[in-house]
Amino acid sequence: MSSIPTPAPLAPTSRRAPRYVQISLWAIPVMVIGQFSMLAVIPVALVLVGTLRDRRVRALRWWAGLLALAYAAPLAIWVLRPDGAQSLSKDMHPVFGALIVAVAAVLLVKLYRRQR
Repeated sequence: MSSIPTPAPLAPTSRRAPRYVQISLWAIPVMVIGQFSMLAVIPVALVLVGTLRDRRVRALRWWAGLLALAYAAPLAIWVLRPDGAQSLSKDMHPVFGALIVAVAAVLLVKLYRRQR
């Protein structure tokens, strides 16, 4: 008699966000406040791509788009300005920095409230 192996039960689907999205959301305000704004392009991109591709955080995609837009505005101003400073952190207006940090904080709150 040949027995047909039964598949193992599937693990329950997790509502937790991917770890790279969580780490990136924490890194964005730290980098902007710590004057490493140009390097913050990496976590901003990871959050945007993560919310567009992963079903677990797809509900946050509008907020991630707002975060990317809030980051892209001072970046574009810095790149297009002929007399800009040597770094994005020095050229960024404090309102843009506060806006980026605030949107990242809202995303963090929404992410952790959604997981409960």
